[in-house]
This record gives sequence, structure tokens and C-alpha cells, in this order.
Amino acid sequence: MSEDAQDVVLIVEDEPAIRMMLSDYLAGEGYHVLEAEDGEQAFAILASKPHLDLMVTDFRLPGGISGVEIAEPALKLRPDLKVIFISGYPAEILESGSPIARKAPILAKPFNLDTLRAQIQAELR
Repeated sequence: MSEDAQDVVLIVEDEPAIRMMLSDYLAGEGYHVLEAEDGEQAFAILASKPHLDLMVTDFRLPGGISGVEIAEPALKLRPDLKVIFISGYPAEILESGSPIARKAPILAKPFNLDTLRAQIQAELR
């Protein structure tokens, strides 16, 4: 469980079943979870929420905006925000050429929820 139960995690995932599973799991681990199904919702949350600790984002999202294209401006707005990418196509994240793609952890789908928890804990230390 998170030491600080107020750690806020934004999940950006277009697949409802995956989004719900991640949200339920992380809420059960003590995180405050916000959800977005696409880039538009993610940007609205990023613009309106004063505090976010970490974003877990899929790479391939509807509407032509990738997880990397959400993470880059999010980090300009919030330099302390941590990012974890999740994707069935992890090589595409690295191929994006983005500096954040070279630094942020990438979990290939399918992944174990305990692996995600451990990665989140490592990022939020």
C-alpha cells in the first residue's frame, strides 16, 4: 500500500475493462485514482486538477493522440509528474523518439498488477 494514501494517479486507457481493473486495483492499494479514456479527457483532468503524482497511460489511444503526446505537455505543465507507459506495442513508444519515452518505465501488456504496483511505488519514492 502507498505510504501516502493521498497519492493521486491518473489512468489514461481507452479499453473500459482494463481501465476499470487498473482503477479498482490501485484504489484498493490506497491511491486516489482519476480516469480518462482518451487524450481529450486526460488533458481536461491535467488542466483542472491541482495535484497529480503519477500518470499511467496507454500508448495507442483513440483520436490520434498517443500516450507520449499526452505525457510531453503534461510534464511541461507539471515537471514533478511521474509517468508509466503501458502498451501492447511497447516498441512503438521507444520508436516515438520522445525523451520521456527513453526515461519513463514501459510495461508491456499483459502485465502483472503486482508489477505495476511495484513500479508505481518505485516512481513515487
